[in-house]
Amino acid sequence: MTSPFRTQEAMADVLGDRRWLVLTGAGVSTDSGIPDYRGPGAPVRRPMNFAEFRRTPQARQRYWARAYLGWSAMGTARPNLSHRALVDLQADGRLTGLITQNVDGLHRAAGHRDVVDLHGRLDTVICLDCEQTSPRTELQERLRVLNPGFTADDLLILPDGDVALDETAAFEVAACEHCGGPLKPDVTFFGENVPAERVQHCQQLVDQAEALVVLGSSLQVFSGRRFVKQAHARGIPIVIVNRGETRGDDLATLKLDTGCAEALTDYATFGTRAV
Repeated sequence: MTSPFRTQEAMADVLGDRRWLVLTGAGVSTDSGIPDYRGPGAPVRRPMNFAEFRRTPQARQRYWARAYLGWSAMGTARPNLSHRALVDLQADGRLTGLITQNVDGLHRAAGHRDVVDLHGRLDTVICLDCEQTSPRTELQERLRVLNPGFTADDLLILPDGDVALDETAAFEVAACEHCGGPLKPDVTFFGENVPAERVQHCQQLVDQAEALVVLGSSLQVFSGRRFVKQAHARGIPIVIVNRGETRGDDLATLKLDTGCAEALTDYATFGTRAV
């Protein structure tokens, strides 16, 4: 593990008085009780892709049964030290923006302004037919009424806010109240594309940034890795903080194999005084 002093010194040396754009991944939310995708000890998972979700009512039934139970953990998660440290850095004028690959909404819950939710948010639901959106809390209540007594104990919480559950055939799925169409969380599933206008906005943020700091992402997914490649092409410093290797390590000016909270708090007590 990188020593606190080395973290402080290294980040301050690379970032100097630059203002950074931040890209966060699942590793930022693990201290809030939300498991990550590929870190040490991460559960094996086969996420449902969009084509499968859209194809059959049975697939949507399986998804919503698992997601309904998983919301008890995802919906009650609270921001942790990393989220709060980023809010403080924003208040100090150190950041030019924040892009998150997470769908948990915790950056906004912590008070961060102008967050770009690259992959959407689980607390909003969208109809695949009429595209009407509604709060997840409303859907959870409808599902509770439709499925009285549908509970299970000691289920494994998965990174997408669902649980490991095999028996879902008895679960009743709610339809859109406006048109009767199928409902989906307003997030980008595997096999879907991030909306083009959202990608363009993020690319503009990278173009305006003086440095890019990646926190808690293995950068396995191209939707986030593209911004690291763009920053590298621009020649701006790139700092990656992640436990374990990432697919952007070869592009990084500095890679720190440590926790996000440790790196941010170490920097906050040292780096902000060094500029």
